[in-house]
Amino acid sequence: MAHGDPAHWAEVAFWGVGTITSGGSTVVTADYSRFRRRLILLGLGVVALIAVVVATVLVVVRNDDATTPVAAAAASAQLPDLGNATPVLAALSPDAPAPDPVALAAALTPLLSSAALGTGVSAEVVDVATGKTLFDQDGATPSTPASTAKLLTSAAVLTTLHPDDTLETKVVAGSSPGEVVLVGGGDPTLSRTAPSKSYPGAPTMADLATQVLAARPAGTPITSVVVDGSLYSGPLTAAGWEPGDAPSSYAAPVTATAVDGARVAPGSDARSGQPGLDAGAALADALGAPGAAITLGTAPAGAKTLGTVHSAPIARLVEQALSMSDNMLAEALARQVAIARNLPASFEGSAQAVTAALKDAGVDTSGVQLFDGSGLSQQDRLPVTLLTTLITDAADGTLPEAAPILSGLAVAGYDGTLADRGDDDPDTAPGAVRAKTGTLLGVNGLAGTVVTVDGRLLVFAILADAATGSVAGAENALDQVATALAECGCR
Repeated sequence: MAHGDPAHWAEVAFWGVGTITSGGSTVVTADYSRFRRRLILLGLGVVALIAVVVATVLVVVRNDDATTPVAAAAASAQLPDLGNATPVLAALSPDAPAPDPVALAAALTPLLSSAALGTGVSAEVVDVATGKTLFDQDGATPSTPASTAKLLTSAAVLTTLHPDDTLETKVVAGSSPGEVVLVGGGDPTLSRTAPSKSYPGAPTMADLATQVLAARPAGTPITSVVVDGSLYSGPLTAAGWEPGDAPSSYAAPVTATAVDGARVAPGSDARSGQPGLDAGAALADALGAPGAAITLGTAPAGAKTLGTVHSAPIARLVEQALSMSDNMLAEALARQVAIARNLPASFEGSAQAVTAALKDAGVDTSGVQLFDGSGLSQQDRLPVTLLTTLITDAADGTLPEAAPILSGLAVAGYDGTLADRGDDDPDTAPGAVRAKTGTLLGVNGLAGTVVTVDGRLLVFAILADAATGSVAGAENALDQVATALAECGCR
């Protein structure tokens, strides 16, 4: 296993921006919102400095007589000595000590025995620098992963497609002059609003409609919108999904054509039970034909393309799916893996494709059993060792294509599904813990990276699939484990 230079890991682990080089491969990850704020602060300092210089120059220019007091003062003015610049991104020391396995076990075992987590707890901690397992509690035992399964889908799509690839949605001419057909390409981020309220960088229905109107004969009214979702096949929900899962606030029937993540309205929490028809209605509204008939069907063979829009790049979609644990986006990404591998774009086909893609990438998939791409199925199973392997491989350069997984992890106390789950210790928050959450009835998980108080980068994963208490209690117990890792010198 190749491992990157520890002097750069903090750039990924704390700031979410960095370059890791390992075995000749370079991995770049970025948390653009946080990095932008740092640039703004630096920019303000530069602007202030420029203002001082410009003011001095103006004084000199406006006083041609260098013998005047003002001109003389300007001519002799000197900028203050600011000293050497401090690095913006502080690197981890290559000499940062790793926790001692015995001391680490003493710190973690009581926390993992919390009644809030139940009896089915598996966990593993890995040192990124060496790849050595520092702690293992039933790590090879398959468990219900909940949304931590999105890490598998993310790694599979990143190693199958190019990170700059996009998902296409198009409109073609229908079988009659007044008919247009919305052909879904599997992009659930297509937005009714500009910009999208849920997916930064998403394509908009307004853009698509503008192209369609320009391509159609002037004066020809639109009377019918057909929605073609034939790219996907099979059931609209997966084995192991509960009856109340779709529609709900977190999932909907999975269709190849949807808008706003299959939400009933832009920015809403509620998801729709008819995503395809909603997309057709949104197109009709954008075309200025709200009274047009909306039906499900297929596009005529060889139909003329009237307009095309594309999603944000795959790498960005992965970050969005992970950070906010978006089930609809995760299912869409899993189906893209199936399509690329010439398998049916169904729940069954995408589950097979994700597993096969990981095997082809050199990942051990022993114990994996998937029924969907989001982890919403109660029948999904995988060992925590697979979760730590994927994150470690993304961090040390073994799987350079998987780097967006790191920037997609939610940051404790800052954003995503961990925005309200940070600790209050200034030595370990914010940014010390970045992780993917997982929550189902009786299942709670957390998998990600942590920088210890000594500056050592660790990868950890915990799955508790027999919890009987409250979700809040289980999440608090998991957070205590993550905090203990961050605070642990454990030597």
